Amino acid sequence: MTSKYKRIVVKIGTSSIINSDNSINIKTINTLSSVLSQLSQTGHEVILVTSGAVGVGMNTNGLKKRPTDIGKLQALSAIGQSELMDLYSDSFKESDQTVAQLLLTRDVVDYPKSSENVLKTINTLLEDKVVPIINENDAVSVDEFNHQTSFGENDQLAAIVTNFVDADLLIILSDIDGLFDANPKDNPNAKLLSWVPEISADLMQVAGGHGSQYGTGGMQTKLNTAKIILDNHRKMAILNGDDPAIINDFISGRPVGTYFGAEAMEGRTNE
Repeated sequence: MTSKYKRIVVKIGTSSIINSDNSINIKTINTLSSVLSQLSQTGHEVILVTSGAVGVGMNTNGLKKRPTDIGKLQALSAIGQSELMDLYSDSFKESDQTVAQLLLTRDVVDYPKSSENVLKTINTLLEDKVVPIINENDAVSVDEFNHQTSFGENDQLAAIVTNFVDADLLIILSDIDGLFDANPKDNPNAKLLSWVPEISADLMQVAGGHGSQYGTGGMQTKLNTAKIILDNHRKMAILNGDDPAIINDFISGRPVGTYFGAEAMEGRTNE
């Protein structure tokens, strides 16, 4: 497969890999691993940013309700991260693809020497056709006074990683088809926006409206992420992660999901 995207960051959300009953969506993980392995093995440089450590930790401990205590959440993250990496490692091995784990905190990319070392590690892995799997180190991340180690959430982490590694494209896999011009749960006539060249105040209002399914931060944080990407002259897409094979459709030029970029893609219009 050839495309204009050489270095690609793919971010998958918890809702795509954890089912509503808190079981792990093995099918999605396996498909994602297969797709990313194929991309890596056909000349692309691929980085995976994954959520889901707490959800996997809850599954491991048999919990149905997410705790609110920070200590318990960080402990679940520590448990779940190990299990999550095992799942990815085993799945990628089915495609003869080597992966590597990197757990980041915000200060690692903020400080020159540590960021230089991390970037050197990522570049070396990509040169060796290894897929880096990145998550925030939730078990130790804090945000207090002038010592900030938390990224906030993984959409922002994905944007920071995309810019940090000078990637051409960020793909966000979520539980939605893309960005709509209205809340599709409330408005059956809501239209999927195929192309977004800029993040306007009107778009942010749609994403953050009271009572919207996006109001808790889901779509609003994705638009904040898109703004970071567009401000740095890069490209982004929001795709439905139910079947990660949709990544191939997007890269091949098919009009799936929502594309964020200053220049239009052929075949994409909101008319």
